[in-house]
Amino acid sequence: MSATTGSFSLGDTTVSMPVKAGSIGPSVVDISKLYAQTGMFTFDPGFTSTASCESEITYIDGDEGVLLYRGYPIAQLAEHGDFLETCYLLLYGELPTAVQKKDFDYRITRHTMVHEQMARFFQGLRRDAHPMAIMVASVGALSAFYHDSTDISDPRQRMVASFRLIAKMPTLAAMAYKYSIGQPFIYPKNELGYAANFLRMCFAVPTEDYKINPVFARALDRIFILHADHEQNASTSTVRLAGSSGANPFACIAAGVACLWGPAHGGANEAALKMLTEIGTVDNIPKFVARAKDKNDPFRLMGFGHRVYKNYDPRAKIMQQTCHEVLSELGIKDDPLLDVAIELERIALSDEYFIEKKLYPNIDFYSGITLKAMGFPVSMFTVLFAVARTSGWIAQWKEMIEDPGQKIGRPRQLYIGAPQRDYTPLDKR
Repeated sequence: MSATTGSFSLGDTTVSMPVKAGSIGPSVVDISKLYAQTGMFTFDPGFTSTASCESEITYIDGDEGVLLYRGYPIAQLAEHGDFLETCYLLLYGELPTAVQKKDFDYRITRHTMVHEQMARFFQGLRRDAHPMAIMVASVGALSAFYHDSTDISDPRQRMVASFRLIAKMPTLAAMAYKYSIGQPFIYPKNELGYAANFLRMCFAVPTEDYKINPVFARALDRIFILHADHEQNASTSTVRLAGSSGANPFACIAAGVACLWGPAHGGANEAALKMLTEIGTVDNIPKFVARAKDKNDPFRLMGFGHRVYKNYDPRAKIMQQTCHEVLSELGIKDDPLLDVAIELERIALSDEYFIEKKLYPNIDFYSGITLKAMGFPVSMFTVLFAVARTSGWIAQWKEMIEDPGQKIGRPRQLYIGAPQRDYTPLDKR
């Protein structure tokens, strides 16, 4: 990473700041000494123009519709690799050799079971609790069951905690689902792959054999790859901020799960599915598109546009293909929701209003339909997102912990409250 110097004026003062250039993407102005030199902070609500860290993990070019994991295009990873290979890549920076992959897969598979007392932990929760509420509680509780891997200063404990989180998240997610519908927990099976194992834990019952559908397993594996990491989004930033205080990794990931639960973040695919259901048929689309264009109408077309991507979401193309494969496997050729989705996509890519505002279909547009077709209820959509994103959270947390320059997160503020004033006794107010 190269660095130069830039200068700007603040009143009569000329300020010089280092300008750092990454391997690709825009350069950044290092303002870490701004307050010391000027007595001023910057003001950046949402941190949309602020780089909070240096990272080698994920790169996004929203204008060009590019998403890279460690330099590899997301489409290549989703087409040719599998999720655990992607996990290894995110954690270690390189694709594994055949020997490394076999060893990594073995280690993750042998960590999928959770402590048996966790089953009793679930019994303390209401049956009608949202699965994400259960996930926040159970992931945070892992630190009480696995306190032998909470010392973040120990590289081996960091490694074990990383393996445990990636391995146990699908088990906890399946347990959350089973608990919410009143069915017994299904133990993981070591002979199955990551996605296939998760499907079995969710949908198998003790009274009969469960046969893994390879199309579903591959589709879910691909969904996990597409959601594995996405740079410094809200939940990832939450994990890093929690980790900067020295909190144990289980607590940090629980914080990420809590942030992901927000409808503006992890709930977007659920919102897109609800919108498609509300539209109902292709004949109703013009009415809803007109409402979307009306500035005075609060209705919004969900699943279009993205906070970062100002071009076509590169994950959406893969998700569209995956959606068709799942529906074809089920024999659904004329699904009303898919018909609405395809027509909306056509309009979004040809209508001047959508093109001008760059409202391209994003990954959430198709993922909701796919997950619903596979049998997952809407309440589980964000849970699956959390299972996938854990790999990225762990990679980002690990990178932060191993960065010698990392500091505890402490954003500043622009105070607009009352100035200093004196206390008034109660009898004089």
